[in-house]
Amino acid sequence: MRVNIKVILRSAKTEFAGIMPDGTLRVRVHAVPANGEANAELVRFLAVYYDAPVSSIKIVSGHTGTRKVVEIFQK
Repeated sequence: MRVNIKVILRSAKTEFAGIMPDGTLRVRVHAVPANGEANAELVRFLAVYYDAPVSSIKIVSGHTGTRKVVEIFQK
């Protein structure tokens, strides 16, 4: 499954922030965008939410931007 995500950085806590009109999920991330910390936190958050291992979640595009396409491999 592929999910479009809009990341809001440096938030008070990591949480879902709603769904945009085009269906993109908005996710607030506490981590700063340095050394891949925000991407790693996003992947960990999605793993918990979708009850999937971290290894099954991959950022397909948008590694350095706030709009990302994430692929989640589920059984």
